[in-house]
Amino acid sequence: MWRDTNAALEDIALPAGSAKPIASEDRAQVKPLSMLLLGTDYRKETGSMNTDVVMVIAMNPNSNTATVVSIPRDTNPELEGYRTQKINAFYAGFHRKAKEGEDADAYARSKMREMMSEFFGIPVDYAAVVNFQGFSDVINALGGVKVYVDQDMRYTDSADGTDINLKKGDQKLDGKEALDFVRYRKSNHGTAASSDFDRNDRQSRVLAAIIDKMKSVGGATKLGNVIGAVGDNMRTDIPKDQIINMLKAYYDINKEQVRFIPLEGVWDSPYVYLNDEKLEEAKQALAEELTTEGRKVQAAASPSASDSKE
Repeated sequence: MWRDTNAALEDIALPAGSAKPIASEDRAQVKPLSMLLLGTDYRKETGSMNTDVVMVIAMNPNSNTATVVSIPRDTNPELEGYRTQKINAFYAGFHRKAKEGEDADAYARSKMREMMSEFFGIPVDYAAVVNFQGFSDVINALGGVKVYVDQDMRYTDSADGTDINLKKGDQKLDGKEALDFVRYRKSNHGTAASSDFDRNDRQSRVLAAIIDKMKSVGGATKLGNVIGAVGDNMRTDIPKDQIINMLKAYYDINKEQVRFIPLEGVWDSPYVYLNDEKLEEAKQALAEELTTEGRKVQAAASPSASDSKE
């Protein structure tokens, strides 16, 4: 499959990353990799750069598995050498600290990778920052995703045009609705509120739905075009060649092969304090994913020799 579509992949308008060549031993097809995924709440109306989605993802090509750890946005990371604040504020803070003439996006991503590497005790190889519009565009490029909406959700805000209006039950959500689903936290129209932990669970479920839908898209070009849909709404340091390698390495991954670990803790205003045992479990899971052999899971059907990822 992939031998016949390499040329098509080269022409895909992938999100901007570096042009740095990838050594053969560092390709995603042979080396376990990790990345930090940040979802910002940036909108023209507010200019905010808070990262309301914070996920660390470890991927292993040998076991064809991945682990996704999501961190509540109000978490106090309690890291020595870092100020006490919510984790969703660090990216914007690093952005402001970039020197004049320096690429502030690149600096902030680098500092976030460094911080998350220390937090989880693993090397974080790459970082990608996606804003609200990029997330919505990917969902729309997939033709929507099916998820279970766990409660009625109603919230409006005239300041930024927010209008969340979802009903409980199995739903097919378009880009705006999926964004509303993962963002929902409070109500001003009589529906129940949600916690940071509820939001993390929804983020994981939508990501699982995206993985499911991407498998059904079919073809390297279509898959690449879905990823390319984020356009200027993504900033990343993943080289284009490595993005293509990732597409080749994990095109057949199932959501059952992805381990989702939403971190848990307690809310003590204004912060979430993480449960130490759950945090340690997440650290060990990420470290396991980055071993040479990866982790053992119920094996899905193996690709045929003609579908080699090489």
